[in-house]
Amino acid sequence: MRAVVTDAEVTLADVLSLRLAIDDPLTEDTELVLRQRSGEAECRVPLGAPGARARDATLAVSLAPLALGPGRWDAYLARDGARTRLRSVDPGFSLDHLDAYALGRRTRAYRAYRTQGGYLALKVDEVRPAAEVRAVWFREGRFEVTGLLAFTGLEDDESRHEARLALRRSDDPDAGLSVAATVQGVRFHAALSLCDVVDAAPARPGLWEPELEVEGLSGPLRLAARLDDVDGKRRRLHYPAARIDGVPIKPCYTPDDELRIEVGA
Repeated sequence: MRAVVTDAEVTLADVLSLRLAIDDPLTEDTELVLRQRSGEAECRVPLGAPGARARDATLAVSLAPLALGPGRWDAYLARDGARTRLRSVDPGFSLDHLDAYALGRRTRAYRAYRTQGGYLALKVDEVRPAAEVRAVWFREGRFEVTGLLAFTGLEDDESRHEARLALRRSDDPDAGLSVAATVQGVRFHAALSLCDVVDAAPARPGLWEPELEVEGLSGPLRLAARLDDVDGKRRRLHYPAARIDGVPIKPCYTPDDELRIEVGA
């Protein structure tokens, strides 16, 4: 059975919506099979219904009831004991859609995408409220960052929220500083002096952890960059270092794509 995914999207209601170009009609025993790449877990969803021969088919599968664990799941069509991995011509990436998807309060997020080999896959993540970084830069002696609040449930409107950007070090609880930040709806902007960062612990090189504290939210938000198609930013994104009184300072990312400020390394 030949089938190619021409359109794939996870809707805001966590429904996997697929449009398929097919040579053979779906039958009663046709199943969508999702197989976890890192293990043996597998989920089967009955799809087929008798019908006339057609050149395409549209499918909608609610993901929440499937209880898929975190990780990457490859997609297959199965029939008569045989299975075919689903090829895809849809890159499955829209930054606008990801932004809209992140506006809701969620603990689990799903994303359909095309693998490097051209197949359909599903990425499942456990998520928590975060400050999603869209841009970060050093200019005029300041560190600046902009982005949006993800998975908080706040409205994307013109309302303003009191907020502060805080820098802390896990190896030195006494070191820290904070500045006022701007939050309008779910968009944020913050800037702080690089001199203040260096002066906060002049004799201790290390990593600073930025957090955004927003009025109305139960806890601080980690700054991260996960709502895109670039995984592993630590090895892919490299920022030039600024020098403040001879001390190098630059942004960097952790292995799980959280933002850090590296001072003195």
